[in-house]
Amino acid sequence: MTSDATPPTPPLSPIAFLKGHGTENDFVIVPDPGNELELPASLVAALCDRRAGIGGDGLLHVVRSAAHPEARTHAGEAEWFMDYRNADGSIAEMCGNGVRVFARYLQRAGFVDAGDLAIATRGGVKRVHIDKDGDVTVAMGRALLPEDGVTVTVGGRSWPARNVNMGNPHAVAFVEDLDHAGSLYSPPPFTPASVYPDGVNVEFVVDRGPRHVAMRVHERGSGETRSCGTGACAVAVAAARRDGADPAVTGAPVRYTVDLPGGRLVITEHPDGEIEMTGPAVIVAEGHIDPALLAVPA
Repeated sequence: MTSDATPPTPPLSPIAFLKGHGTENDFVIVPDPGNELELPASLVAALCDRRAGIGGDGLLHVVRSAAHPEARTHAGEAEWFMDYRNADGSIAEMCGNGVRVFARYLQRAGFVDAGDLAIATRGGVKRVHIDKDGDVTVAMGRALLPEDGVTVTVGGRSWPARNVNMGNPHAVAFVEDLDHAGSLYSPPPFTPASVYPDGVNVEFVVDRGPRHVAMRVHERGSGETRSCGTGACAVAVAAARRDGADPAVTGAPVRYTVDLPGGRLVITEHPDGEIEMTGPAVIVAEGHIDPALLAVPA
C-alpha cells in the first residue's frame, strides 16, 4: 500500500553557541569546523538581536579553512577561518576585536595553545599572539595617511580631523572634552563631503597622559559603539604624528594606550609600519540555540 502523504519534516537539531566580547564589542560564536551549517542573513540577524535573540555586534562563524570555499587557498598557512558576519547578517572582511575573541575561543576549545597562530579572514591572514597573561595581540596591517582631511562639526563646535585609513576610513579629531562629541547616534557632519563619499568612522579623542588617550567613536552604519579596534589603531597613529613620532623615521616602535567606553587597548606601531593591537578577549557563556529560532525564514 502506498501513500501520497508528505513525510514529516525531521526536527531541527540545536546548534551550539558561545558568547564573547573584546572590550565590550560582543559576538555570538558558532563553532562549525566542517562548514556544515547554513547561516542565512535572516538567521544571523535573529541571533544577534538583543531583545529576541542572543545579542551581539556580530557573529563569528568558526570554520576550518580547508572546509570553506573562500579560505581554502589559505589552508596551508592558517588552519582556521573567521567567517565574520555583521549584526544585520551581512558579510564583512574583518573585525579586529572579533579576531581576538575568535582566538580565545580556539584556545578554550583546545584547538590552540598560548603563543602564535594565524587566522584566515576575508581581509587576509592575520597573525595573532595569545599571551600567557590572557591578552591577545593582533597584527592589524599598516595605516595609510591621505593628505586630504576634513572639519567635523558637532553642536556649534568644529575641529580638524586627520584622515587615517586602516582598510576602512577614519576621521580623527582631537577635542577638549569627550562630551563635546554629542550623542553620536547620528553621523557627525563633516566637510568637504567629497573626502569620504561612502561615509566615515569618526573618532573624538582627548589626552589622558603621555602616549595615553581616550576616545569615543561613531561607526558608520552603527552609531556609537563601545569599542572599535581599527578606530583605536587610527587614533594611535594620528596621535603619534601629532606628537611628532614616526617609527619609520626614528626606527623605534611607538606605543599608545587607548581607553574606550568598553575597556582599554594598547596599540603599537613598528618601524616597518605594521600596527599591533593588544587587548582582552573574554568568553562569557555557552549553550545551545533553541531549534525554534533556527526556523527563521531566509
